[in-house]
Amino acid sequence: MAMFGYAGKILRVDLSSRKTESVSTLDYADQLIGGRGIAAKVYWDEVPPDAEATHADNRLIFATGPLAGVPVLGGSRWGVFGKSLHPVPGRFCYGNFGGRWGAELKFAGYDAIIVHGTSERPVYLFVYDGHADIRDASALWGKGSVETRETLKTELGSTVKVVAVGPAGENTVSTACLTAENDASASGGLGAVMGAKKLKAVAVSATQKALKVAQPDRLRDLTTRFRQLDRGAITAWGTDFRMTGPNIKKDPCYGCLGNCLRVLYTAENGKQGKYMCQSALFYQPWAYRYYGTANDVPFYANRLCDDYGLDTWSLELMLLWLNRCYRNGIVTEHDTGLPFSKLGSLEFIQTLVRMIATREGFGDVLARGMAEAAASLGTEAVSRLKHSDPYEPRLYVTTALLWAIAPREPIQELHEVGLLIAQWVSWLKKVEGAHVTSDVLRAIAQKFWGSKKAADFTTWEGKALAAKRIQDRQYAKECLILCDWIWPIMDNKYAADGVGDPTFESQIFSAVTGRDMDEEGLYTIGERVFNLQRAILLREGWRGRQDDRLPDEWHDSPLKTGITNPECLVPGKRGEAVSRKGAVVDREEFERAKEEYYRLRRWDVGSGLQTARCLHRLGLEDVAADLERRGLLAGTRGRGPDARQE
Repeated sequence: MAMFGYAGKILRVDLSSRKTESVSTLDYADQLIGGRGIAAKVYWDEVPPDAEATHADNRLIFATGPLAGVPVLGGSRWGVFGKSLHPVPGRFCYGNFGGRWGAELKFAGYDAIIVHGTSERPVYLFVYDGHADIRDASALWGKGSVETRETLKTELGSTVKVVAVGPAGENTVSTACLTAENDASASGGLGAVMGAKKLKAVAVSATQKALKVAQPDRLRDLTTRFRQLDRGAITAWGTDFRMTGPNIKKDPCYGCLGNCLRVLYTAENGKQGKYMCQSALFYQPWAYRYYGTANDVPFYANRLCDDYGLDTWSLELMLLWLNRCYRNGIVTEHDTGLPFSKLGSLEFIQTLVRMIATREGFGDVLARGMAEAAASLGTEAVSRLKHSDPYEPRLYVTTALLWAIAPREPIQELHEVGLLIAQWVSWLKKVEGAHVTSDVLRAIAQKFWGSKKAADFTTWEGKALAAKRIQDRQYAKECLILCDWIWPIMDNKYAADGVGDPTFESQIFSAVTGRDMDEEGLYTIGERVFNLQRAILLREGWRGRQDDRLPDEWHDSPLKTGITNPECLVPGKRGEAVSRKGAVVDREEFERAKEEYYRLRRWDVGSGLQTARCLHRLGLEDVAADLERRGLLAGTRGRGPDARQE
């Protein structure tokens, strides 16, 4: 039977026995589509709840969606999934990549790779045209991920696409990331899992680069329509987010238009690499302050993190915390070996990254993560921890529920709120080309978030429904897997009302796979995967309502400024500009919103646990039975044989 949009096979790799086998993608795709859906199901079925992140029983899952390899539409993203050391305690986590590795895996004959077991010595996996070899990587161990990619390309051919870990992954640093082709990287700490399995890299190569689609004429029409929307180039916070310059050129993901932030940067010394978004900016303020002028040091800092395999967002927060500790005398240059007096210099970032990635001296403390490092230094260091994020709920109240329910920063969900409001701020500031007016914003909120009240960021009304709809849509998007910068198409500057089309994703999915799917059907799959992930978290120790919470700081400390929205501007009841400076997340309002949210989810309001009715409706009867046995289904807590004692 032909499978349109899919390669049709999933590769299983047992590193302990050095055996590989293939299973059918059909075993998963019908109910879960791909990407995060397939990964969550594999994880639920195969990873024991008490398995540690670095244990052989953990799975490291690389997964694409049915749109990977389809050009133009921004569907060639891919993900990595498994139990992570980050955040603490270790639990199911995920990371999202761009670049070209995902499409190459599809062309090589596989929709996903499931890795379990642990190799006795360093190895890499070579996947090519429906085959897979486990090969020795002893000579690569200790090398950076960038050097590893270059070495394997020399050995296997320049067209080979590689994802690898650097020394941070090898040394199981809690925030270790993976770096792939085109310098694509993914946060979530799963580089430590790859390193623990002694898997240095996965190289993929395909002779034929073609993908069968079910309805090519329909897809062609949708692609033409998509091109006309000019997606990717948005005006946000008063800035046209397209990086340009003589030392910059576009470096899009496979087949994409490249109308976004993804660029290839060339430094004065001739070195090239990815330089985009947060990773391009995380060291920039420090470097500018130190040198007094713009230079290539922020690029080198980005490149260091990619090569050593460290997540730049985690490192940015750690830099802020370390500086606070240094200024308050909690840490010193002598005690740590870090040249704080040179913070902002290339020397400082080189020293910090190397020490963390190799667990050298004080770097071993930092390698455990910021929270654990602070705890080891005492209460004064803990008091200097700050929870800072561009999309925090003191500013954008809708994101409170998104943050509280997720196992890590839910960036795709946060973007749906933050990037839209950023366009509204640009309109407010009369930036040329900005088109998301207050009226357009309310119309978008009605169509995408369930009510116009959701566009009023001074009230909690409509926010529970908005959170549910955002989560269901974004989880479906993470199954497909679509680019977060482009999708969903919420606004359309060429439409009379300025509103985008929430049915576009389901139309593309139908054209590619031949499977009839409408908007609500796609969202139901997103809801199914969301509930499956919730069940995974409950089984691993999440306590329902008790753990659906926010940092105390967001409840107790008034907002001073916004990272990307310094005036803290949001739309009010009639679309007027309101500043959220001085705001906190009201605890009582937050708890009431949680209760409304639980009711919309058909969960138990008192405990935040899922109900049998909810899970059965989504076709998750086996999940309901397992949770009931463990006393983790609403009404059964404390009654199952494996129930946790509170």
